[in-house]
Amino acid sequence: MALQISATNPEHPALLLELPWQLPLEQWPEEYLVPLPRGISRHVVRYARAGDEVIAVKELAERPALREYQLLRDLDRLAIPAVDALAVVTGRSDAAGEALEPVLVTRHLGGSQPYRSMFETTLRPATMHRLMDALAVLLVRLHLAGFAWGDCSLSNTLFRRDAGAYAAYLVDAETGDLHPRLSDGQRDYDLDLARVNISGELLDLEASGALHPSVDPVEFGTEICARYRSLWQELTRTSVYPAGKYHYIERRIRRLNDLGFDVAEMQIEHASNGDTVTFVPKVVDAGHHQRQLLRLTGLDAEENQARRLLNDLESWMATQDDYAPGDPLGARPEVLAHRWVREVFRPTVRAVPVELRGAMDPAEIYHELLEHRWYLSERAQHDIGLDTAVEDYIVNILPKVRASLQPTAD
Repeated sequence: MALQISATNPEHPALLLELPWQLPLEQWPEEYLVPLPRGISRHVVRYARAGDEVIAVKELAERPALREYQLLRDLDRLAIPAVDALAVVTGRSDAAGEALEPVLVTRHLGGSQPYRSMFETTLRPATMHRLMDALAVLLVRLHLAGFAWGDCSLSNTLFRRDAGAYAAYLVDAETGDLHPRLSDGQRDYDLDLARVNISGELLDLEASGALHPSVDPVEFGTEICARYRSLWQELTRTSVYPAGKYHYIERRIRRLNDLGFDVAEMQIEHASNGDTVTFVPKVVDAGHHQRQLLRLTGLDAEENQARRLLNDLESWMATQDDYAPGDPLGARPEVLAHRWVREVFRPTVRAVPVELRGAMDPAEIYHELLEHRWYLSERAQHDIGLDTAVEDYIVNILPKVRASLQPTAD
């Protein structure tokens, strides 16, 4: 059978043809590989370079490879945080003509880390809590979209820094199923699997001495359930308010926005006696601040990063002479936002040398600089300004941050 490459982009097949598909992944020469940390997988996985892109290549049987390829494309269409599916390569054979397993090709998620590489230095309990928060948000988003994961675990997740928190991305959809809507039983099954898997993974880390002594593996496995249920309840619960108190509905929507979710549709019903109003958010989409930042500035960032950048943008707007909310003669918010990008955001990020940034993207760098300015201003008891914060950050902070984020070979 001839080699076949099914790809999402017409440019990818030409780039992928340069790779040694006639060899099993375990035998690929070092010249093709990229030394990035890998998580535990039931399959052989390698990182390689295809043109200017770093890709993850996973060997598995043809049917599950094609199925996972389609599921990842479906998740991308639904704007769910997951790795990008680039191609499936079938019809592989070695020099002797023996058939080799097909491979699924995905794009490497820049700046991400598997959980095991994060434990190379013992994580503090507070960081562990942030990982559980990120994983709970991912699982809720998947369930809202009707996706039953079937194998939620730390091993099947990648984590990226997100303005002092973490964003979680699904990396393995092999066991998943997409439905119009999930039943409570399907959600509970996923959640129970997550609890068992996470406790098992943390017990394994504990046995190797990589877990902080105050972290209880069983307790943290249970914590994901509590965090998930709390978030699910807030996003989907029915609210009953006194008639005429419509600002309560607005307050509920704002609370959902603060959690990073948009209400795309809602159901409002008046009681037959007219005394109460029932409010149900019908469709809840994640990425409220991401979409707002993208609309205003064109910048694409993680949710917490976007929230932080929007706060800084609003503070900067208030200092501009032509900022006049509600005044038709004042500058439009989009105009001011693009001016902020041009005059503040980009010059600040560019002041940090590229070779010192490590795995941090521009939005994370800007967040770190804002944090450092706040710290220095608190210590000095006055605003020290961004320029001074950048200079001090480059000299005193960035070398330590870069060292902690430096990828290591598997």
